[in-house]
Amino acid sequence: MLRTTILAALASAALARDIPSNVQAFYDAHLNTECSNAVSDSFSSVVYCQDNTSSALFLKGPSGSYDNMDIDCDGANASEGLCDNDPTGQSMTAFMDQVAEFGISDLDAHIHPYVVLGNDGATPSFDPQSVGIEPLSVVAVVCNGKMFYGIWGDTNGGTSTGEAALSMGQLCFGDDAVNGDQGHDEADVLYIAFPGSAAVPGKAAAWKAKMKEEFEECLATIGDKLVAGL
Repeated sequence: MLRTTILAALASAALARDIPSNVQAFYDAHLNTECSNAVSDSFSSVVYCQDNTSSALFLKGPSGSYDNMDIDCDGANASEGLCDNDPTGQSMTAFMDQVAEFGISDLDAHIHPYVVLGNDGATPSFDPQSVGIEPLSVVAVVCNGKMFYGIWGDTNGGTSTGEAALSMGQLCFGDDAVNGDQGHDEADVLYIAFPGSAAVPGKAAAWKAKMKEEFEECLATIGDKLVAGL
């Protein structure tokens, strides 16, 4: 009963996360401009852009847009629940070996709100590690008037951008608003990744969490420090 109460409180806290004023200022400042410091080629008009002040990496579309949110179900339980209709689901994520060190077989898209960054296997391609982003590091996601924390948990084998785990889509837009074959089409989602080892929660994260809200909340201490530097 106590654990259920705690988890319910965590869920409420996560769902109520407001966008910090400096993050809103970052969102507004970059929205109606072109990327001034692109670190990748264009992926169907979206580029990986690096902020000149903070060195944070973010996905930026043409003036007036950011990116959409396609749903990724790769990893553990890839074909379960609302992921059962994912046409591109894979049984593993790019960092399966790394998360195995934390006592789980792989990330679970139902529980771990990961973000897909980087493109490998097609042209153009981009590796976020080339600008200091480390695997399994914290990523801030601004969506639907809210902000949530996830981790860089997978890469794209083609040239698509703007992807996140089912759990991140549910945090942003509601549990029933997305599924393995239905995401958020509007290009108004801002993904912000942060360079350096300070962005990596490592074993301190709640990798064995049972609820997406519990895992999201465990990233807040690091995430709050990172976004304060924007």
